[in-house]
Amino acid sequence: MNNKKLRKMILMAMLGSIGTILMQFNFPLPALPSFLKIDFGEIPAVIAIMTMGPVAGIAVELIKNVMHWFLSGSPTGVPVGEIANFTTGVLFIMPIYFIYNKFRSTKGLAAGLIAGTVAMAVGMSVLNYVLFLPMYTYFLNMPVMSGDALYSMIVLGILPFNLIKGIILMAVSLLLFKSMKKWIAQQRTQLMA
Repeated sequence: MNNKKLRKMILMAMLGSIGTILMQFNFPLPALPSFLKIDFGEIPAVIAIMTMGPVAGIAVELIKNVMHWFLSGSPTGVPVGEIANFTTGVLFIMPIYFIYNKFRSTKGLAAGLIAGTVAMAVGMSVLNYVLFLPMYTYFLNMPVMSGDALYSMIVLGILPFNLIKGIILMAVSLLLFKSMKKWIAQQRTQLMA
């Protein structure tokens, strides 16, 4: 029993560290706000939920963002970006877990990735409107964004960004799943039994 817990903790730490490294190689998309950056740090969390369950996926997201904050700091002094990234990751991976757990196949994973992409895009649009953009403006001492500017930022920036990010993550996850399918099934059997 303790051996299984130790293996899980080591695998979560390794996946969180890999996620941190992948998060360092982020890049903006042309024609979208430059503070929105694509990274592949969610991929280790997707692997974690498929092999160990939702708590492990959330733990990988947490480890990744805490480590990123320690390594990179925050322009606001408060880890608003890391909190937003953590929330994005959780919104993305949870639908994947529920659907993939029910249908353990490539189609099940694809359906989960689509649901995760939609949940991430819609959820982050709402949360940026209500929480994250006001936090950024407050901590950076910027004028409050409202009206058409806020609407444009959400509808023309954040929503399409998260849809594009989800599509890219979906493609990478499906490619990895194809080559790691046996390993994922083996780990799941050993760690979830």
